[in-house]
Amino acid sequence: MSQLQETNQTLDFFCDFDKIAQNVEDIKLSLCMLNSLVGAADMRKAVETIWKRDKSAFNVMDILIAVRSEGKKKVLNSLGECVVLDTLFTSIDGVMEYLDNTGLTKVFQQQKIKDLVDYVFGIETGLDTNARKNRSGHVMEGMVARIFDKAGVKYRQEVYSSEWSSISRVLGDDEKRFDFVVKSKDKTYLIEVNFYSGGGSKLNEVARSYSDIAPKINSVPGFEFVWITDGIGWKSAKNKLQEAYSIIPSIYNLTNIVEFINSVR
Repeated sequence: MSQLQETNQTLDFFCDFDKIAQNVEDIKLSLCMLNSLVGAADMRKAVETIWKRDKSAFNVMDILIAVRSEGKKKVLNSLGECVVLDTLFTSIDGVMEYLDNTGLTKVFQQQKIKDLVDYVFGIETGLDTNARKNRSGHVMEGMVARIFDKAGVKYRQEVYSSEWSSISRVLGDDEKRFDFVVKSKDKTYLIEVNFYSGGGSKLNEVARSYSDIAPKINSVPGFEFVWITDGIGWKSAKNKLQEAYSIIPSIYNLTNIVEFINSVR
């Protein structure tokens, strides 16, 4: 516990600008067409002009309020009816209802936004922060991979349990994807890695899940489950980690991972 690290975040953790730029590029043509709404005195007339040219341009308007609906987001329309957000983009009246009731009509007419492409780039940057939880896991995998590389440990990444019939039998229908697989002369180590800088129910779920599958894997001759985890988030779930430690013989953090490396050399 005293070795737990406060963060694993480097500066490239916060925003994936390549992905952000691609998301914007995918809808750039539609956004450029919608730019004609900015500063329009007669908003309905401006909408009708775009509609006649290419009504599909309005299909991207959910992103203007920082929503990725993809036909799933439901809202109450002006009549109090529950409708799918995207259905508002199938008619001029629906588009006007959307613009007026979201406040975008006023924003456009007052030219609070100058260019929708730049505006959506900012929105995508904000939405990308939601992906940070997943990135934290990928960052941890990268750190462990670099440690293995430096130590000369051979490994494979993202390997499914179905590769071994004996492991599939003990796990049953629960097919598992392991972050790393390391083979030594005597054993095959199936490894999960994660990092938690904050607390929450997720830590309890992970500890419980690994405590369940580790004994099953360890019961198969020649296999062992290894858990490499770190982060001060575990300080809020110390008891759960302690319980797991009594069930899973091989738990390491980024500091004592050297002990695992020495055991497989």
